[in-house]
Amino acid sequence: MKKTLKKFEFIFTILSFAFSSNAQTTDCIFKPSQFTIHFGTGNVSDVNSAALSDYRRVTSSCPSDGFYSFASYTSACFHDDWHTISEDHTAGDVGGNMLLVNAVQGVFLRTPVPRLKSNTIYELGLWLMNLCKPTKKCPFPLLPRLNIRLETPEGTIVASIATGELPRSQDPRWIQHRALFTTPASTSTLMLVMIDNSPSGCGNDFALDDITFRECVKQITQVTAPKTTPTKKSPSITKPSTTPKPAAKKATTARQKDVPAQVIKPKADTTSKTISVAKQSQKIFPPPPLVLKTRENTLVRKIETEASEIKIELYDNGEIDGDTVSIYHNNTLIKSHMRLSQKPISITIGVNSSQPHHEIIMVAENLGSIPPNTSVMIITTASNRYEVFISSSEQKNAKVVFDLKK
Repeated sequence: MKKTLKKFEFIFTILSFAFSSNAQTTDCIFKPSQFTIHFGTGNVSDVNSAALSDYRRVTSSCPSDGFYSFASYTSACFHDDWHTISEDHTAGDVGGNMLLVNAVQGVFLRTPVPRLKSNTIYELGLWLMNLCKPTKKCPFPLLPRLNIRLETPEGTIVASIATGELPRSQDPRWIQHRALFTTPASTSTLMLVMIDNSPSGCGNDFALDDITFRECVKQITQVTAPKTTPTKKSPSITKPSTTPKPAAKKATTARQKDVPAQVIKPKADTTSKTISVAKQSQKIFPPPPLVLKTRENTLVRKIETEASEIKIELYDNGEIDGDTVSIYHNNTLIKSHMRLSQKPISITIGVNSSQPHHEIIMVAENLGSIPPNTSVMIITTASNRYEVFISSSEQKNAKVVFDLKK
């Protein structure tokens, strides 16, 4: 039963990631967020600009059906049906709040977004978590299905995110959802509206945090024409004429005719040596260790990216069952016997012209209590975010390759 449950969780997670990566592929470089909603700390003012017809605010960290709250944690809510969360999603804000929603069908958030630039590309991003654990008490859950819209004051939709069903997981897991949009030419303040399309019931409870609006700056590639060095021509030597010079008028006529000059070819330089110029090769990796030579290194994903710093985070996928991994970067061990959990194993690499090729290999040190060793890798580049599912065993390693985009 435990193994079957994990398989279902894996399927739900794949569906969730399919909906979460809905930002368009673009050549953006994103500025820091111009407008952020992270719900502050302590007893904060309500972000909703007016009273909602379907929801009411409370101060509890375990709000009931049709209520929401701003809280920094949850603890044993509803006979431990919810995940216990010790902190919000925002990094570094001690006691920071998240929005907890015990959902019913209807609008749960409506707030203005001011001071965005007109005719400008932005990314809308936010983080969501299904608060409900997979339990036998709720075998057929009503999962949250959110519609998130950015509207003009007249009601014209500027951006929209449909999350699909937010899956339950054995452990607390934040999932990001994103969308690109262009602001209207004459509107500076927009309205952010969030709706849950699922009715009240078990499974339809979630947390929301870190709503960001990041400006997209297009990359400009400057192409410089290669410099050309003029080719020197061999000097031409004409033998002097032994005949008398003709009259001036006849000389002019002779110059107008095509009379080839006699050219003396230079002798070959027999003393100079031929020097071969070798092309600069990529940095040679150290020899692979035994565990990379004796197991198959299966390529899971190849990513081409612009020059940037890349953040890689590795989480356990499904139930925390004691999986441990070692991580190799270009055949060098950088993480040894690390246990996978809901907290990431984080590494950072730099892809640039001097280091254009990187290979990250995950080696299963054990298979946990539920084989195989499975994880999910979250990769964040300057302009994109990827979710890669990893499976490794005692026969196969998992490899992810990064190359500098040409």
